[in-house]
Amino acid sequence: MSVTPDLSRTAAHTPAPTLEGRRIVVVGAGSGMGRALAAQVSAAGAETILAGPDPARLRETADTLPGPAAVLALDLADEDSIAAFAAEVGSFDDLVSTAAMPANGPVADLELASVERAFAAKVIGPMLLAKHLAGRMREGGSFTFFSGVAAWRPAPGRVVMATTNGALAFLVQALAVELAPLRVNAVSPGIVDSGAWDGMGADKEAFLRQVAERNPARRVGTPDDVVRAVLFALTSPYVTGTVLHVDGGGRLA
Repeated sequence: MSVTPDLSRTAAHTPAPTLEGRRIVVVGAGSGMGRALAAQVSAAGAETILAGPDPARLRETADTLPGPAAVLALDLADEDSIAAFAAEVGSFDDLVSTAAMPANGPVADLELASVERAFAAKVIGPMLLAKHLAGRMREGGSFTFFSGVAAWRPAPGRVVMATTNGALAFLVQALAVELAPLRVNAVSPGIVDSGAWDGMGADKEAFLRQVAERNPARRVGTPDDVVRAVLFALTSPYVTGTVLHVDGGGRLA
């Protein structure tokens, strides 16, 4: 039987769990998945603290949200910035970081500075967020970080991406044990039609179709798929030290 892949970017939204009364930090809320996540978290009733290196873009996000939002500068590559953020943010319930600084390309062409930035976003930065912010979390709080399917399906030119995402998967397990009873989880998206592939131009549709045909779910992901997984992590008190794979089974194909 032939199965037609679903390449639609938008999916029907299911009612979000209530987050009334919670203060949630969204790192990377200036664009892309972070902005989509901030919108859903705010719609679910949370007060949002939008964090990232570009306050102007964060304010653009804040202006679109239905609920209260604050904007605070944060650079995951700078421990002083993280410490200053911790001093200013006050108490809160949850933190989600969508931050990524890709350093793609053949190993022979990699530059140390780019590799260090990639590790700052995915590994060292999350570790320092835990160091400086765990003490600010209210009872029942959680960290949720973003890994990625490249850790389970490495490809040429993606050595740094695979390594940082894989390291993060192990980091959340270690942090879940050390920071208990605070919870620590990761969400690992696959190929998601979030706009990141628009630069491919006319080749984009063919690329996404090939992904969908190879993927056990026979579709590519949408931002809503990923947001649902984050909301599950935020609202599931018996889930910690876990990587939630939102890749349509792509790591298996």
